[in-house]
Amino acid sequence: MNPALDLFVPGVVFLDIVFTGLEGVPEPGTEVWARGMGSCPGGIANLAVAASRLGLRTGLGTALATDAYGDFCADILCGQENIDLSASRRIDGHLPVTVSLAYDRDRSMITHGHPLPLNADGLVGELPGARAASVSLTKDRLPWVRRAREAGTLVFADVGWDASAEWPVEVLDMLEDCHAFVPNAVEAMQYTRAATPSAALEKLAGLAPVVVVTCGGDGVLAHDARTGETVHVPAVPVPALDPTGAGDVFTAGFILGSLRDWPLAQSLAFANLIAALSVQHFGGSLSAPGWGDIADWWRGARSSPLAERYAFLDDVIPRGEQRTVRRATATIARLSDAHAR
Repeated sequence: MNPALDLFVPGVVFLDIVFTGLEGVPEPGTEVWARGMGSCPGGIANLAVAASRLGLRTGLGTALATDAYGDFCADILCGQENIDLSASRRIDGHLPVTVSLAYDRDRSMITHGHPLPLNADGLVGELPGARAASVSLTKDRLPWVRRAREAGTLVFADVGWDASAEWPVEVLDMLEDCHAFVPNAVEAMQYTRAATPSAALEKLAGLAPVVVVTCGGDGVLAHDARTGETVHVPAVPVPALDPTGAGDVFTAGFILGSLRDWPLAQSLAFANLIAALSVQHFGGSLSAPGWGDIADWWRGARSSPLAERYAFLDDVIPRGEQRTVRRATATIARLSDAHAR
């Protein structure tokens, strides 16, 4: 029997409130006005939404509070984004909230929240059957990761920023149960004590079958230990407005390509493209592109220098209803027209 899900995503969901069009952050005792504002589910929801908009049957394992914020996020995730919440649960309390201030092509954030009520397996509910799953590496192993691998699930791992600046290498031990590791260049260099992304990739190669190091405007480096292939795929040059959630969008694209058995370079090129499309818009899951957005870009790019690299889109962009899926507009409040285009 085929698993019910293509991708299972466990983690914390935040309510993201994004203020845009700021000239800067307010000084103490002052007030500034934002030209735009949007609200949406954030945190691990960024990856779940990005994957669902690409047509992957996506399940989310999280705890959603029973307050108005939790109701809002549950309605959006299930009703609007078609994400399966059967591995999640509702709890008393308040949903974590992040306020993001977007200015000067970057952002600052303020977050309030509480730890999830995890069970002994490191989840809030049961582990569902899925073709793929995501995990953020921790020093303490999560029992469900090995069980998922033994059940045939491909586990895609990332790693969070280490505020302690210790970057303990024991975190990488969990990779023996993972199919792929997708850190950014800073994370990869810190955990390997390497001076360059390429040197970090060399040290990480083999810890998981596939290792991918994202390098922002310098593209992406990857090594497949199964074939010995090492590739570099350039970034798609775009004017970036807000990088929030771009890494999650990249990972969703890479998971899609992996599940479809695309060549490594093609999976990375696709992931680069949709991450680039996301940074042209404000706000985490709001900016994750759907197939309609990808098709729009490809129509304009056919005569560009990128046409040869992305010729495969003619074969992978679906026809019919799924192609109409597009990024969301702001949910509680719309971004101003100047920032929503």
